[in-house]
Amino acid sequence: MKRLHVLPLLLLALPACERLSEVGRPPAMAAVTSPTAAPGYQPVSMPMPAAQPPTHGGNSLWRPGSRTFLRDQRAAAVGDLITVLVSIQDTAQLQNTTEREREGTDRMGIPRLLGLESSLTRILPNSIDPSSLVSTSGAQTTNGTGSIRRNETVTLRLAATVTQTLPNGNLVLAGRQQVRVNHELRDLQVTGVIRPQDIGSDNTVRHDRLAEARIAYGGRGTVSDVQAPRYGQQLLDIVLPF
Repeated sequence: MKRLHVLPLLLLALPACERLSEVGRPPAMAAVTSPTAAPGYQPVSMPMPAAQPPTHGGNSLWRPGSRTFLRDQRAAAVGDLITVLVSIQDTAQLQNTTEREREGTDRMGIPRLLGLESSLTRILPNSIDPSSLVSTSGAQTTNGTGSIRRNETVTLRLAATVTQTLPNGNLVLAGRQQVRVNHELRDLQVTGVIRPQDIGSDNTVRHDRLAEARIAYGGRGTVSDVQAPRYGQQLLDIVLPF
């Protein structure tokens, strides 16, 4: 029984032990690996149009899909690099007001019912009035006010790798960048699906051209540890119902 009580404490102490191992040292950077080797990586499967055989014009130097007579230097195959330009400036303001009021009164009785109303006094008290058996009244009032204000700005440039080419020619991107300043590590991640037509002449693509875009900007280190709630506080916030 004592071991069962100690087990939850050990589970809570595991994250703390990992942080204790980094005392006096900056956060360790992740190794450079293939995005397809990540534990949660899954190939993208999307609806595709029917395949069409390529057409070639006779005595023509023009290639279908090419933008110039020379070789296109933009990303087009698995392993190519492309720069993703992220510039998010979102502003939202919502305000809702709700007011509701309702009153109701109901009365029900049985003055005459095949002469059976006289037998009610055998079951109910003698003072019962068959014409007024049930009388109810109710009143409800609801007032609600809600307000949401949000202002977000994120601007960054990130090089991503083409990890997959879909049958219709769209490209699947995955990119990650880590920057460490003193003892604070910043981690940037971008994934999504783009069209080759949306790639600029300088081999860049805007974030609003990414379908199924996943953009993450976070970090860990001394400052992040101070800003984050303690493990015990996070546990209590999840468990306590009050």
